[in-house]
Amino acid sequence: MKYFANRFLTILAIAPVMAATSAADEPLTFENVTPLEANRPDEPIREEFSIDAAARFLDATALNWQKNRKCFACHSDYAFFYARPLIDWKAPAHQQLRSRLEDLAENPRDVKYRMTEAVMVASMLAQNDALTTGKLHSTTRKALDHMWTMQREDGGFDWMKYNQPPSEIDDHYGVTVAAIGVGAAPDGYAETPAAKAGLAKIREFFKNNPPANLHHRAMKLLASIRVNGIMTEAERQQVVEGLFALQKPDGGWGVVTIGNWERSDDKPRDMESSDGYGTGFAIYVLRQAGIPSEDSRIQKGITWLKTHQRTSGRWFTRSMWKDSKHYITHSGTAYAILALAACDEI
Repeated sequence: MKYFANRFLTILAIAPVMAATSAADEPLTFENVTPLEANRPDEPIREEFSIDAAARFLDATALNWQKNRKCFACHSDYAFFYARPLIDWKAPAHQQLRSRLEDLAENPRDVKYRMTEAVMVASMLAQNDALTTGKLHSTTRKALDHMWTMQREDGGFDWMKYNQPPSEIDDHYGVTVAAIGVGAAPDGYAETPAAKAGLAKIREFFKNNPPANLHHRAMKLLASIRVNGIMTEAERQQVVEGLFALQKPDGGWGVVTIGNWERSDDKPRDMESSDGYGTGFAIYVLRQAGIPSEDSRIQKGITWLKTHQRTSGRWFTRSMWKDSKHYITHSGTAYAILALAACDEI
C-alpha cells in the first residue's frame, strides 16, 4: 500500500511538469498564444541553438501583434511571411496569419499609409506563394495588380516615414520590396503588362534615386537577383565587398553600420556590436549574391548566429530609432532564419 501511495504522489508531482511540457510543444494559434516578454539586450543566451525555439518566437510575435494591434508591421508579422515557410509553412500559426493577410488584400484599407500597406501585402503574399505552393494565388495576383495603382509616375510609392530604419524611413525601401515581390511571384507574373509597366518605372526610379547607404544597395541587390536591369554585376560585387568589409571580429555584423542611420533619441550609436538583423541580413544577401556557404567568413557569421540566440528563441537587435521596444528584433530574427536556411543550417 505504501508503494502505491508513493507512486501516486510521484505522479502528482510530475503532472504539472508534463502539462507544461505539453503546452510548450503545442502549436501556437490565436486561441492559445500568450504575451511575450519584451525584447531586451540582457536576455540570456541559449545554451544550444534551436530552430524550433526560433519558429515558436516568430509564431508568438506575429500572433500577438495581430491580436493586440490588428494590423501588419514591417518589423513584425510581415517579416513572418518570408521566414516561417523555411521551417514549416503548414504550421497553424502560418495558416491563420496567411488567412488574415489574404483578407487584407481582398479588402484594402483607406488609411494614410495605404500605399505602404498595398506594397507590403502584395510583396509578402507573392514571396510567401513562392515559398509554399509555388503557385500564384488569385488573391496575390489581385494584390499585385492593386499595388501598381499606387505607384507614382517616378516609379516610387509614398512610403511610411517615421524615422524608424530600415523599413519605415524612406521611399527606397518600398521600391525594392515591390521589385522583390514581383520578381518572386510565381507563374510568370513579372511578364504581365501591368508588371512590365511597373517594373520599367521602378528601373527609372533606381536610375534617378541612387542608394544612399549600403543597406539600400544590398536591398537593391536582392531585387536585382529577381528582376533584370536593376544592378550590374560590378555593382553587386561592390555590395559584397562592402558587406565583408563591415564584418566584426566576432564574425557578426551590426545593422547600424550597414545603414549608417542617425538615432532619434540623440543617444550614441553602437558601431561596435554585432546583432541579429545585421548578421542575418548580411549573410542572406551574400548567399544570394553567390558567395558559397563554405566561405570561412560566412561560416564565422553562422557560428555567431548559433551562439547568440536568446533563451526565447529570438536574436536581439537594438532599435536604431530609440531605446524602447526594439521591434527590429522581430525582423532581425526572421533574417537570422533566412541566413541559416541559405546555408542549409536548419
